[in-house]
Amino acid sequence: MQAQQLHSPQQGKSQLNATGDGSQLALSARTIPQDANMLNQEQEMSIEEQEKNARDGDAKAQTEVGKYYLELADNKDEELNNSTAVDWLIQAAKQGKKEAVKLLKGCLTERKGITSENEQVVKQLTDESDFERAVRKATLIMYQKLNPNRKKQVAVSEILENVSHINAEGSKAERGPVPKMLQKERRVLERLVSIQSNKDMKLDDFVDMTKKYAKGMIPSNLLMDGEDDGLEGKPPEDLPLQQKIMKYPLYALMEMKEHLIDFASKAGMHWLHTIVPLHHVNALVFFFIISNLTIDFFAFIIPLVIFYLSFISMVICTLKVFQDSKAWDNFRTMTDLLLRFEPDLDVEQAEVNFSWSHLEPHIHFMLSVFFVILSFPMADKDWIPCSELAVIAIFFLITSYMSLSTSAEPYTRRALIAEAACSIIGFLHSLPESWSYLRIFGEPYVSIPIGNNFILNIGIPCFLYFFLFYLFFRMAQLRNFKGTYCYLIPYLVCFMWCELAVELLRTSTGLGLVRASVGYFLFLFALPILLLGVALMFVIQLIKWLISMELIKILVTLTLCSIPVILHMWTKATGTLLGLVKSLTKSSIVKLILVWLTAIMMFCWVYVYRSEGMKVYNSTLTWQQYSFVCGPRAWKETNMAEVQILCGHLEGHRVTWTGRFKYVRITEIDNSAESAINMLPYFLSDWMRCLYGETYPECDPKNVTVMEEELCRLKFLSKHTCHLKKHCRYKFEITVGMPYGTNGNETLEDDATKDIVLRASNEFKNVLLNLGQGSVVEFSTILEGKLGSKWPVFELKAIRCLNCMLKLTPASASHVKIEHDWRGIVKQAFKFAFNYFLAPILCAI
Repeated sequence: MQAQQLHSPQQGKSQLNATGDGSQLALSARTIPQDANMLNQEQEMSIEEQEKNARDGDAKAQTEVGKYYLELADNKDEELNNSTAVDWLIQAAKQGKKEAVKLLKGCLTERKGITSENEQVVKQLTDESDFERAVRKATLIMYQKLNPNRKKQVAVSEILENVSHINAEGSKAERGPVPKMLQKERRVLERLVSIQSNKDMKLDDFVDMTKKYAKGMIPSNLLMDGEDDGLEGKPPEDLPLQQKIMKYPLYALMEMKEHLIDFASKAGMHWLHTIVPLHHVNALVFFFIISNLTIDFFAFIIPLVIFYLSFISMVICTLKVFQDSKAWDNFRTMTDLLLRFEPDLDVEQAEVNFSWSHLEPHIHFMLSVFFVILSFPMADKDWIPCSELAVIAIFFLITSYMSLSTSAEPYTRRALIAEAACSIIGFLHSLPESWSYLRIFGEPYVSIPIGNNFILNIGIPCFLYFFLFYLFFRMAQLRNFKGTYCYLIPYLVCFMWCELAVELLRTSTGLGLVRASVGYFLFLFALPILLLGVALMFVIQLIKWLISMELIKILVTLTLCSIPVILHMWTKATGTLLGLVKSLTKSSIVKLILVWLTAIMMFCWVYVYRSEGMKVYNSTLTWQQYSFVCGPRAWKETNMAEVQILCGHLEGHRVTWTGRFKYVRITEIDNSAESAINMLPYFLSDWMRCLYGETYPECDPKNVTVMEEELCRLKFLSKHTCHLKKHCRYKFEITVGMPYGTNGNETLEDDATKDIVLRASNEFKNVLLNLGQGSVVEFSTILEGKLGSKWPVFELKAIRCLNCMLKLTPASASHVKIEHDWRGIVKQAFKFAFNYFLAPILCAI
């Protein structure tokens, strides 16, 4: 019993304990689900709050929501939740959130939530650099200020009205005048926003425009850096005539000019079509010009054309560089504005982007310099105003230096000083001998020959030039050698203008420099008068030149006939004079010039290679030797075809032989002017024949020569009072036999099969007409063509009569065909280019 009683409390106690433990377990079991539910409810509430904040544009909340849906996709609705997560992460990444970009890269790699609609956006966001992401963050803040009502898309007009909010701190705006820097920022933003062609602008559009701008891709309307002109109201074309003249006098004058030109062109074309048969006149001009295009003319005109076109290209490229320097100011204004909203923005990278994207005018400039320095030594200096061009070069030297970036100013300033000092000291070398104490500074102390073509100089100019190249290296070394295109290449524009100015000053005169300086000074104040004066001087010089070429009459007719045509074409032109000036800053004109210059240079190169190929000059081959190998004796031993094959090895030899003149005949007569005039009606052709030709002599038996008497008879046969025979261009064939020799029987030998035929152009006319049968002539030719056949035909290069009468003048007894030393000219051009870049250190001789 006691035992049982003793056991019962214990048992009761244990039962109590058991009951207590069960209660605790039951309570715990009830508490755990409640806590889990509360945790889930808190988490759901947190996600709801995060989603709410994410919808309000909180980038951090958008990232968290995206992470939540990525985790949720592991348990259920994988495709839907992944797609939702990517949508939220895209919104966060667009605000520059790096964590969101990292998560998007993972989604793109694992193809989680990536669809055809969002794949392109995800790739764009993940490929953005840190610089672009910083620009995006700053742009978002700006857009929020430009769009205070948080609209999905805003009208461009409304954005322009809100530009003033960019610089306002909160809702307060400072009173008083707006600082110039803030005005400039406002103008840049207004021009940036006005690029949008649509009426409304979205956030993505604004971000894309700003990113392109920060990369250096400047829109065309932002290249203009002028102040607002303040013109309001209607455009000039919609105003009445009186208001148009008062408010827009220049526009009214240009419009009046267009109407007058249109009227004059229509009246002139009507008059021209009714009076003059234009097709015949054009044929006359065309044939006459073609007949005067000689090698001498091309040798004179091509270097001048290349020089002037390339110089104009240099000027246009320099103006484009100036325009880019103005755009650089706007670009720095924009980067400063972005830096205000995003301090982590890499401004240095932005400047590198701008410099790299604006290298095109600098490259075109260098190509233009190449053409200038190759054509300058070949061009006729009498037709190059060196003094005026030197002043232009100095002007562009100064202005191009002032347009350089200040980031490398210590190096650019020292480089310009070293370059100017080197050039000035180089001029001391040309002083008179009496100035020996100054000449010594410009002369090299030591000259070391390097081979047969170069000399290495050591002196003060050389040390300065070495220092200049050292500064070039230092400029290129900046920013981990990104300074090559940021600082060095822009400075080379200044360097090339300085070198060109030095070369032009060498061929200039003091009086010419004074005249040019005064002329350019007056140019600013008397532009219309100066333009007329320059045009008049150019016309006078051109007329003098054309008179010497006997082309003035045909050009007078061409000018009169072309005036209505030019006026008519002028009305069809799309641009005015102002438009032409604006178009000079476009690269398309420069590209066109460079393409044509390259084509001309390639054509000339091919011609030089053809005319100066592998030829043997002053060959020792005699006529007797040629006849022995390629003449009748060789034909009898084998046959003529085999002899021709063998003699082909002699092609290209230039020989000078002596022979007997037998006869000359005209093979071709070219008179394009007469051919064209004969197509005109009789009354007009007869008038033009007297205008351009010569009058037949009067049949006066007292004062008439034999030639005039014969022409007088021909006058009645031709039925014309004038003739155009002075415009005839003849081609001749001269038959020359070997000099008389003696055989064993001492008889004269005259073998016609050994004769040769020489082709001669019109320039040999005077000599050939004064030769008589049997005259002994010395002639020079090049062996080419059908060598080894009967009567081979060669081109005559020079001829001299050895036994003509003494009464003949030297000019009528001999003539040498003008042959240009193309190889020497090209060599001289490359020598000039070499010295242009490397003198005074290394000079070509």
